[in-house]
Amino acid sequence: MFSIFKKKSNNAVRSLEGLSCDVHSHLIPGIDDGAPDMETSLRLISGLVALGYKKIITTPHINGDVFPNTPAVIRAGAAAVTEQLRQRNIDVEFGAAAEHLMDDHFTRALAAGEPFLTLKDNLILVELSFVVPAINLKEILFQLQLKGYQPVLAHPERYLYFGANKGWYDQLRDSGCLFQLNLLSFSGYYGREPQQLAEYLVKKNYVELLGTDLHHEKHLHMLETSTRLHSTVNRLMDTGLIRNPTL
Repeated sequence: MFSIFKKKSNNAVRSLEGLSCDVHSHLIPGIDDGAPDMETSLRLISGLVALGYKKIITTPHINGDVFPNTPAVIRAGAAAVTEQLRQRNIDVEFGAAAEHLMDDHFTRALAAGEPFLTLKDNLILVELSFVVPAINLKEILFQLQLKGYQPVLAHPERYLYFGANKGWYDQLRDSGCLFQLNLLSFSGYYGREPQQLAEYLVKKNYVELLGTDLHHEKHLHMLETSTRLHSTVNRLMDTGLIRNPTL
């Protein structure tokens, strides 16, 4: 029995090792709904390293009403985590971008030309309300591109209003938006409908980036143990569409 479980663990590591870089997580302590303190942050990061990740681009929320983080706050937090990783000899490249809610605060910052934190070069991770889409969503995406950014929509499979009209996905793609899916969606962690929408987007070849969206140890446990999640990652890596290793 022991050898059987050990084999599953090794397969899990190989499955996520191919991604190399995680592009969505909440690992800077105390600034959003992710890791509450440094020790938790380091445990979660160590868990990702054990799964085979070599680089982590963590993405704290920037939400003007709830988490009014700034690039300066995020950079300072990332520097503190990086120093602790160095002191504890945890071998991983650690950086930070942000998960930007496309709200009124965001559109004002965009209009004012304020700089945004990006995953790499011009790739900016953006999210929507889970309740309703932004009324001016297409205009926001257009303005982002005018400013030289490439929008990457976080977890499009979790916006259930898109499931009622899947043509939204086609329109977003036509608007120049890339998609980042959450790995946990493939496990059914968020429910059946996000799982089905994730599979739909995979079949459409609409997935370029995969993220853990890691907040806490329950997420980490599911990343470590979900057979469906790992088999889907292997299938996606075979398509050659996934950009994580290039970041």
